[in-house]
Amino acid sequence: MSYDEGLAQRLRELLPSQQNITERKMFGGLAFMSRGYMFVGIVGDVLMARVGPEYYELALSRPYVREMDFTGKPMKGYVYVESSGYEEDSDLSEWVLKCLDFVHSLPSKKPK
Repeated sequence: MSYDEGLAQRLRELLPSQQNITERKMFGGLAFMSRGYMFVGIVGDVLMARVGPEYYELALSRPYVREMDFTGKPMKGYVYVESSGYEEDSDLSEWVLKCLDFVHSLPSKKPK
């Protein structure tokens, strides 16, 4: 499966001031990582957003958002956002910031 290069570029343009952001091809798409944690990704033209458990239910109540069920089961704390849900740059930015805030609240990963 491929991913939307236009969305990838939009995400890159939102992130230049963020340090230590890396990209990794995974899930047949592209994931953006901070501190070793995936915070957003792209599969096709769908945004994967790691919102965390506290924001999960509220995120699901938003239009164009559904459970992330990549494995066949819902993954708590992760949602899929359809393209209409991030059409405006302000909407995409809001998702990115929410996800970055969540992964920055997680403990540092131990070096392997």
